[in-house]
Amino acid sequence: MCRQSATVCLIKSPSREYRELPEVAARLAVVPDPRERRGRRHTLASVFLTAACAVLAGARSYLAIGQWARHAPQDTLSGLGFHARGPLGLRRAASGSTVRRVLVQVCPGGLADLLGHGLAGTESVAVDGKSARGSRTDTTPAAHLLSAVTAAGRTVSQLRVPDRTNEITGFTALLAPFDLTGTVVTADALHTQREHAKWLVEEKNAHYLMVVKGNQPKLHAAVRALPWKEVTARRYDRQAGHGRRETRSVRTLTVTGLGLDLPHVVQAAKILRHRTDLKTGKVTRQTVHAITDMTSSEASPQLISRIARAQWGIEAVHHVRDTTFAEDASRIRTGHGPANMATLRNFAINILRDAGHHNIAAGLREVSYKPFTRPLDLLGLPLTCDAA
Repeated sequence: MCRQSATVCLIKSPSREYRELPEVAARLAVVPDPRERRGRRHTLASVFLTAACAVLAGARSYLAIGQWARHAPQDTLSGLGFHARGPLGLRRAASGSTVRRVLVQVCPGGLADLLGHGLAGTESVAVDGKSARGSRTDTTPAAHLLSAVTAAGRTVSQLRVPDRTNEITGFTALLAPFDLTGTVVTADALHTQREHAKWLVEEKNAHYLMVVKGNQPKLHAAVRALPWKEVTARRYDRQAGHGRRETRSVRTLTVTGLGLDLPHVVQAAKILRHRTDLKTGKVTRQTVHAITDMTSSEASPQLISRIARAQWGIEAVHHVRDTTFAEDASRIRTGHGPANMATLRNFAINILRDAGHHNIAAGLREVSYKPFTRPLDLLGLPLTCDAA
């Protein structure tokens, strides 16, 4: 049983050694094949690579992946690892039904780990969830996926939250396989839990920055009652873009000895955001309180401001999946399909951002101009056709 607790899966979480293999094909080769041995025509890695390349070229469904594979030339199929067969030595791609069968059955936790971005050099990791609304059926709720995303907008991993529970149950399972030493983990108010804070600091040697809201009424009241007007440690930032002008003010206060009910808490922060819509002139104001185990020497107001913005940046990844990949409109519902397709979308976003594309929609359009060569270039796969 792996850490994916929504349903029974095939493997335990891949080890760090496998996750850090430089070649995508080598990482995918460690996933156990859920299909029966008899009748297999294609390796599991080839099927995964086909799906990944098709999604990079703009595919949004099993049917679209199958169409991309059906039109792929022989040199592309060679790069994907399909073997030459028959007297003519021709390669035949996996069908759409084969892709569907694999993505429905394969362990989503293991696949997300293997296709996730590494944590090397990462200052902070944000944790938040998103529902694939189109996966809802008459008898089951929509698949809710909890993700860990770096400050640079790369998805580290993802887990499906078990039905009839919430994100709290998946927090430690999502982050457990990774080395978080010195990394700041941020999360919204739902995850401001004593157990999470204690686990991060004592077991993972990590830091936390957690938002405090009304779901923790006593803690929220205590943080709001702090003498914020007397605070001198402040940071101001101003930014314009996306049709609005925003001013952020961050104040930090050491709270050691004040009895705040959260393990290892050292500092509290008050973040004020003023937004002005440049078109309508409407001004909105938001106040957010947060707490952290980092001291004032470890986390200045400037650092806390940057890390807090990185937490809000996870919404940008979810927005791209909704708008560019039309995730909420997807009707994929069966088995592990919703989670594994979301993993392929995360993987595509990671690859495109690593290639220098800040606008994912523009990156997908560029890939679509050379749909059978550019995806393989991005994944470092060879295009030379072997001798038959």
